[in-house]
Amino acid sequence: MRIALLQSSGRPGSVVENLKVLDEAAGRAAAAGAGLLVAPEMFLTGYAIGDDIAHLAEPADGDSADAVADLAGRHGLAVAYGYPERDGETVYNSAQLISADGDRLANYRKTHLFGCFERDHFTPGDQPVVQAELGGLTVGLMICYDVEFPENVRAHALAGTGLLVVPTAQMHPFQFVAESMIPVRAFENQMYVAYVNRVGREGEFEFVGLSTLAGPDGVARARAGREEELVFADADPAFVAASREANPYLKDRRPGLYGSLV
Repeated sequence: MRIALLQSSGRPGSVVENLKVLDEAAGRAAAAGAGLLVAPEMFLTGYAIGDDIAHLAEPADGDSADAVADLAGRHGLAVAYGYPERDGETVYNSAQLISADGDRLANYRKTHLFGCFERDHFTPGDQPVVQAELGGLTVGLMICYDVEFPENVRAHALAGTGLLVVPTAQMHPFQFVAESMIPVRAFENQMYVAYVNRVGREGEFEFVGLSTLAGPDGVARARAGREEELVFADADPAFVAASREANPYLKDRRPGLYGSLV
């Protein structure tokens, strides 16, 4: 399955404009043969928008989800995107995966909130492993800081995730996460990791770009720079299976020794 990584901060504060950006990227991605387009964390609204987060938050099946389902269907590819999710009075930092048929396949709420900004505006989710089947792969969802906890990613590996999709808002000076940690996470858990970042300055934050898709061998199949761009890479289910057969990490675990972790 070809995957398109949309490295962009869109138009912070404007859901309408960000849907236009997503629609245009979906057209380019589909023309290049992609089966999945991944957009960054909080793409639909912008990240550093303060109290507008609560005002712009929508239910998982709200108008914006319908709009994404429409563009996914028109372009014939699945779309994963970040957005603020409203559930009653509670707001989550969420990511949703919608199929090429416009079906809502999975919705994930960020479990590890980063810094005072996120803790002031969001409630953490409590479901660590959210998955769906797509293109012959078991696809898992995670958001930014979540992937920096090895237990999180290992839980996905043990649950059979072959492609971990991680919309992110990675900021300076933590670019080593994109450059070094993501390929290691992919290798130690024998999966593809699609890490898709915002870029440029937004409010008090400077997002570093460097979106990447790393394979089970720890090799980056694609890596963006520091500007807005759409990059492509392929994820092969057969390679995941072959890598897990050849690499003993998951088979050689000794869970009885790990009780102190919890």
